[in-house]
Amino acid sequence: MAARTKSAKDRPSYRCTECGWTTAKWLGRCPECQAWGTVEEFGGAPAVRTTAAGRVSTAALPIGQVDSRQATARPTGVGELDRVLGGGLVPGAVVLLAGEPGVGKSTLLLDVAAKAASDEHRTLYVTGEESASQVRMRADRIHAINDHLYLAAETDLSAVLGHLDAVKPSLLILDSVQTVASPEIEGAPGGMAQVREVAGALIRASKERGMSTLLVGHVTKEGAIAGPRLLEHLVDVVLSFEGDRHARLRLVRGVKNRYGATDEVGCFELHDEGITGLADPSGLFLTRRDEPVPGTCLTVTLEGKRPLVAEVQALTVDSQIPSPRRTTSGLETSRVSMMLAVLEQRGRISSLGKRDIYSATVGGVKLSEPAADLAIALALASAASDTPLPKNLVAIGEVGLAGEVRRVTGVQRRLAEAHRLGFTHALVPTDPGKVPAGMKVTEVADMGDALRALPRRSRAQAPREEDARR
Repeated sequence: MAARTKSAKDRPSYRCTECGWTTAKWLGRCPECQAWGTVEEFGGAPAVRTTAAGRVSTAALPIGQVDSRQATARPTGVGELDRVLGGGLVPGAVVLLAGEPGVGKSTLLLDVAAKAASDEHRTLYVTGEESASQVRMRADRIHAINDHLYLAAETDLSAVLGHLDAVKPSLLILDSVQTVASPEIEGAPGGMAQVREVAGALIRASKERGMSTLLVGHVTKEGAIAGPRLLEHLVDVVLSFEGDRHARLRLVRGVKNRYGATDEVGCFELHDEGITGLADPSGLFLTRRDEPVPGTCLTVTLEGKRPLVAEVQALTVDSQIPSPRRTTSGLETSRVSMMLAVLEQRGRISSLGKRDIYSATVGGVKLSEPAADLAIALALASAASDTPLPKNLVAIGEVGLAGEVRRVTGVQRRLAEAHRLGFTHALVPTDPGKVPAGMKVTEVADMGDALRALPRRSRAQAPREEDARR
């Protein structure tokens, strides 16, 4: 007698223990979370379901008849954060703020919670990483006490939803989404399935109540947002909180924003009494001196739409080892190495290859855009010749391998910012456009033109030093 064919109910099914993804056949690697060895058999094959048409919640309208006033942004009271958000928090919007441990995420959001709370708009701050008394201590330190700011320490999703029913807040802050778990989902808090369920439940609650929500997210050791990638797709806004814990500067950068542009950056200063916004942060990146110093050059970088004047410093010393050191801080090592090669080959400064070279930025700012190439090259050339650049000079431009100085975006905005801070001379690529009145702008086509900004004796000094060594 022929063997009876197994029905769909008899066939086994497999599920990933890490993220909950299901399949009808076993796989060594989960296609959803990319984890190895987590797909296990757990029961019958998933039944195939079809969805019939149902009753609609609201009728579809022509887009011109939709009332957009309900989506008007409400300021948070923190101007730099509002700048990145596009004016403030939109009712029903869900914002994910991610950053490294200790960068200041909790301090910033506690300050936002206190300033956004009012008689008409309550704020609920839910902490899953600290006790309520610990958060209260921080609130006392940064002066974030408000009668309309409610605080709860919970790690259970159902309890968080219960607090929403009791407080009825206009703003919910959850610190953090990786610490809250749902009892209906298997897995530890912070796992793929738990993060997805918690985020999904809070997003639904935000849309139904018209409540703005700020979620704190952890990052991996590579700097990416922890959890499933689906989390970034579900939320409305993704913000990245950046900064070196040894420096005062903190940057909030928009990665995704459904209600505004993603090219805005908010600048903050972290200090003992909390965190404050910096409307004019350029002073953090400059060293004020009466006389210029060899090995320093100023440039203007664009963080989003915001121009910032930054200082590049370089130091060259005789090497005591066969392989000279190349140390950078705040600069990309590859770009500094490229500028050294261009100076040696196109600028005829051969002494750089046999010396230890140290290059850094001031104030903890990180310069990664190509517009800082010309400033890096001039700082290295100035350090090699031990001759300072002229005072009140800024250099803007990308340098190619052929030694040419290329145009960059936003030259006029950069020059306007430098002129506002009192700089009177600039080296820029050709055709810079409209120049601020009273500012001397020198157009340079290649590194040869740029090196002429150094005093006359410096251009001949490097070959003489090389001849003396021989």
